[in-house]
Amino acid sequence: MHDMLVRLLDLPDISEAEKNLFENHGVIFKRPISPEKSIVVDWTKKHFSKNWADETEVAFASKPVNCFIAQRGQEILGFACFESTAKNFFGPTGVLTDQRGKGIGKILLIKALMALKNMGYTYAIIGGVGPAGYYEQAVGAKIIEKSEKSIYQNLLKQPK
Repeated sequence: MHDMLVRLLDLPDISEAEKNLFENHGVIFKRPISPEKSIVVDWTKKHFSKNWADETEVAFASKPVNCFIAQRGQEILGFACFESTAKNFFGPTGVLTDQRGKGIGKILLIKALMALKNMGYTYAIIGGVGPAGYYEQAVGAKIIEKSEKSIYQNLLKQPK
């Protein structure tokens, strides 16, 4: 898996897509707050992995929280963290399997990248990417040459 670089000055406008998801499906996007920490971290562990839950927990150490969630009522549909493993890194991120294909992940991605831009960055790193084509299409990200050996190279993985 490679790392990717994305130029934050060229992010697409998501306002209409976000409005559409709210009006037609009741989905809201927000940064969770401290009283929601265990809910978000436990959800991430249940639906993705303990490693990602650990990264999500770290995102709550920042104020505002370095994470966005998509929710409908009391149900979390997806999440996207940033600067939880390293400065200027996007991830982890994930959307429930049955909610994919609706644009939720793209909105979470761009909201997180916009937060990095608002922190003063011009470029951001998407670390240890699986679906490179998705990030190329969504935000024009480019693979960083010789990045196979990244911050995640010798990661200890939690048993499943």
